[in-house]
Amino acid sequence: MRRVARKGRHPRGGRVTPKGTRPESYRERVRTGPGGWDDPEPDLMRDVRAVMADEHPLPLLALASSLLAVIGPRRANSFEQRATEATGPSREELLRTFTEVDRPETSALLAAVAALGADEIERRRIARVLDGRSHRLPDWLSGMSRADAYRAVETTHVLRDGDSVIVGVRFPSGHQLSAVVYIDHNLGTLVKDAFVVSEPIDDLIDFMRTKSDDPETTWTDIALGDARARIADAIETGAMTIPPFETDTWPACRPLVEWMAALLPEGGVGYERPEWSDDERRDLVARFADSPHAAGLDDPDHADLLDTILWFACDYGPGDPLRWSPVAVEILLEDWIPRKIVADVGYLSKAPAVLRGFVRFCHGERSIPAHLTAETLDAIDRWEPSYQATIRSPRPQGPAALLAAVGALDPDGPWPMPGNGADRGPLDYEPVMLDMLRRAVGSGEALDDLHDVPLPDEPFDWTGIPDDIRGRVAEVLALCDRCCDELLDAEYRTATRRVLARIAGHGPEAFRRRGRADTAAAAICWAVGRVNDLFSPSGGGMTQKDLLAHFGIQQGSVSQRAGTLLAAGGFPRRTGDLTLGFPDYLISSRRRHIIATRDRYSD
Repeated sequence: MRRVARKGRHPRGGRVTPKGTRPESYRERVRTGPGGWDDPEPDLMRDVRAVMADEHPLPLLALASSLLAVIGPRRANSFEQRATEATGPSREELLRTFTEVDRPETSALLAAVAALGADEIERRRIARVLDGRSHRLPDWLSGMSRADAYRAVETTHVLRDGDSVIVGVRFPSGHQLSAVVYIDHNLGTLVKDAFVVSEPIDDLIDFMRTKSDDPETTWTDIALGDARARIADAIETGAMTIPPFETDTWPACRPLVEWMAALLPEGGVGYERPEWSDDERRDLVARFADSPHAAGLDDPDHADLLDTILWFACDYGPGDPLRWSPVAVEILLEDWIPRKIVADVGYLSKAPAVLRGFVRFCHGERSIPAHLTAETLDAIDRWEPSYQATIRSPRPQGPAALLAAVGALDPDGPWPMPGNGADRGPLDYEPVMLDMLRRAVGSGEALDDLHDVPLPDEPFDWTGIPDDIRGRVAEVLALCDRCCDELLDAEYRTATRRVLARIAGHGPEAFRRRGRADTAAAAICWAVGRVNDLFSPSGGGMTQKDLLAHFGIQQGSVSQRAGTLLAAGGFPRRTGDLTLGFPDYLISSRRRHIIATRDRYSD
């Protein structure tokens, strides 16, 4: 699911690196000075000559990384529907220029591009070009394939707004690079910022720890495979976020960071969200009710608002309802409640009071330092006036907010003024709900013609699937089939087979990349379950945890893997609820529910 900030603005989302610890060497060595990017009229060849004069690999790799980031497919915002040509030369055009211009500078760029971001076919094509040239390139370039990622460290703050994953890489030539990747949990466990420096990781960490004035940050060596999984998953999530996060070094260094992460071993564990069961949530509510922090918050409205706050705390952000930061408070009051909760002003106005009591209780249970609790409570005071003004202002809410986020409705209105109870201004939800149903099945015609005939028990369709990926696809297919046979039914088996066949046929590259078959199968089954309401009480009531446990994996990055696979298959990429955009992937009970909803809102 893509996450979209309202009106093109991202909430701050938390720390980027421990305060005062970011070295300046990256900007000093790459962005400034003669021929640097800050030159008002930069000349690419002059830039390359300048960075080639540096004995360290970073300046040239950083320049090549920035070029790849600009011309890469992730640069374009698909929701703006702009042609590729309008954003500058394509990757193919730029590389063709480098191959046609026989100069030391283009040879260096081609070698760096081949190492950082080329597939096997492109690498071979570049190698043939370079073999025909006589330019002497830095020795470290030829040794990049033998570089070694040897240490990974994670910095974690007690309030878990986000973590920094630091990776150290050394070249056979003795040169070293260190990447610092900040992964923001409040905004979806995505990369919010990253930079690469030329210092060895041990020296960088010593520098950062010396500069840091935050005693609540811990520094821990983590498994190399875990670092790879966390960085890769967070990059994928960030690529689906609109508008994208941009800093002076991100996403310019993304191809370089991806190359460094790819040197780490596979098989690691990404971030795993805690899952709070209904019993655990009820127990937490009971403990809060028995605490002195709940005094005066025992009426039905306050109790219901506490459930709403728990929904946010458990199912969004880091997923820990006992940790509250100033940024989490900002997101809840400035965006989430005003957009998500459709209710009258009198009810919504009580939320800050509930939040204050709950924050005090939670921080007491987790023994959060008193000064951090004070900062979080100050944030409630700071944002409450804006919150109270927002809930009294016209704005899209509920389904309308979702459609405004994806551009189906104008986010600036006109919207009705909120009222109290029965006096609240009505919003015509019938067209909104019908439009959501059309998106779920692909078109208005498909919605009108929808039926509830069960999906047939059909074999897997191998038509159009390349031979070189059939072994991988067969492995994923067997795992999907076994899940459907043991946990679901024949309709789910047919739906997952159809989804897998479309991904393999439309985006075979998804199966040429290295990746675990069980994670791919779990992602496909999870996606099919989501669009068929498998995880809701009315649609089956299975928990996501139980489904993923069948594959022997814990809930973590499966949604990001599903997004990558579905994008490869050409499925709709929505910023709101997941949809496959065609009724052929929906089981009969889900279609029956859509038909009933269609008829109710049509009437």
